[in-house]
Amino acid sequence: MLLRNLIDGLDVEEIRGETDINIGNIAYDSRKAVKDSLFVCIEGTITDGHIYIQEAVENGASAVLIQKEVPVPQGITSVRIKDTRYGLAHVSSRFFDNPSKKLKLVGITGTKGKTTTTFMVKNILEAAGLKVGLIGTVMNLIGNEPVYAGRTTTPESYDLQSLFSDMVEKNTDCAVMEVSSQALKLNRVSCSDFDIGVFTNLYKDHISPLEHKDIDEYLFEKTRLFKMCKEGLVNVDDPNAGRVLKETKCKVYTYGVAQDCDIRAQNIVKHPDSVEFDVESRWAREHVKVGIPGLFSVYNALAAIGVCFLMGIDGKFIREGLERVKVPGRAEVVETNMDFTVMVDYAHTADSLQSILSTVRDFARGRVVCVFGCGGNKDRGRRFGMGEVSGNLADFTIITSDNPRSEDPAQIINDIETGIKKTKGKYIKIEDRREAIKYAI
Repeated sequence: MLLRNLIDGLDVEEIRGETDINIGNIAYDSRKAVKDSLFVCIEGTITDGHIYIQEAVENGASAVLIQKEVPVPQGITSVRIKDTRYGLAHVSSRFFDNPSKKLKLVGITGTKGKTTTTFMVKNILEAAGLKVGLIGTVMNLIGNEPVYAGRTTTPESYDLQSLFSDMVEKNTDCAVMEVSSQALKLNRVSCSDFDIGVFTNLYKDHISPLEHKDIDEYLFEKTRLFKMCKEGLVNVDDPNAGRVLKETKCKVYTYGVAQDCDIRAQNIVKHPDSVEFDVESRWAREHVKVGIPGLFSVYNALAAIGVCFLMGIDGKFIREGLERVKVPGRAEVVETNMDFTVMVDYAHTADSLQSILSTVRDFARGRVVCVFGCGGNKDRGRRFGMGEVSGNLADFTIITSDNPRSEDPAQIINDIETGIKKTKGKYIKIEDRREAIKYAI
């Protein structure tokens, strides 16, 4: 594709060189630049792509997209714009011929519930005979085929558009994806054509120098999804729902349990391995059973039901899809053939840990033993809160290491211990995670 066609529609501040040149590849990592590449210089939190222009050119790049006035080697076309993160999304979408417009695209944002809700939507749509792509924290799938394992919940815009393109090539009907606040803030999902957006909830999380400065910014970034989609669904029971609804630019519907809304759950019955309830909505009435226990599963299922109602999916497929849904690492029961139950959950905040432990408490006949750790390079306050929650709700806690990144695992464990010491809960510290799990069993 010609460079001038790729940059058409961008607010260009300056062009130096020819734009009638063929671009055969786009790279935002100079090491991945090849012959006829457009190298997009991204200013990140750790390094700045502008300092790697020479390396990209040596690897074959023939043009660069920049946002700073920097020297560019002779004979190389430079295009300067205000924001190269948005620019990367723009040129990537055009490079792959706007693939998201060829899919029914659903985006789900919120602090909790994104992963489970995407799997629920996927299950229902597949029950209805559609081929579905999934993009999220646990994995990326086209149908049942795993593809492109990224390091973030929402891939960088070039990788995202490439994934959409692969889905289109493989005759995928719909794509359902997790949309993180960072993805919205950093324009990873810009130029994506969302049909439906979902807001699940908002809790105090992702507040740090590398993420969001405060809860207001965090919420603001979440609301950006509803300026990008055609229809929206909002959890009206969340305390922040009013602000989200105020910011929406699309037709929006609400779901919940406690308040009057467009899609509401009633007569909720909890079981050890599932939950069932009646659904009252403007579209239909249904009785559903969800194959994941807990009140949080009711909210996630309502979001998925709302998406599928908006897509015109028949109730029998909704019932079928929800009853057999299983999500890796989300209230996932591991068969042991022994007289105890093992459940794996991704809970990584105090609120999430309280939710899953409260759910377990609802049906546990014996002791509740909790094995957990906290990730490094994240909000340190999480550790104290999670320690306190486990101390209050578990009969016994095993504090261990969990992806310390660049931090000292022992220090993270000590922080968790500070929280648990506020309670009367019994605990032990075992840094080696494998040994901690073995001890628990």
